[in-house]
Amino acid sequence: MPVTLTEKAAKHVSNFIARRGKGVGLRLGVRTSGCSGLAYKLEYADSINPGDLEFESHGVKVIVDPKSLPFLEGTELDFTREGLNETFKFNNPNVKDQCGCGESFSTSVSAAAASAT
Repeated sequence: MPVTLTEKAAKHVSNFIARRGKGVGLRLGVRTSGCSGLAYKLEYADSINPGDLEFESHGVKVIVDPKSLPFLEGTELDFTREGLNETFKFNNPNVKDQCGCGESFSTSVSAAAASAT
């Protein structure tokens, strides 16, 4: 299943890359962290690494490393504004549990796969 962006998120990423003056897309991954086990990694990508998987959503490339894909399959990334706060929101169907602070999450994907990230 692909990793996608909402139209709002794609527009935000496109505008940021244009202002930045470089970049090929948005890199999304996971890392081991927090009390629930995993945390999202999100950064603007200037290149695509060998083995990376590419998804295109509303004209923006979403780049995912192969080890992170099992945790992110089917995820939709949204961009929201509430008052002065702007943030990306992850709508991840694989999330089984989240810590109280929202910093980390766990999935039903095996622990062996998690230790590989």
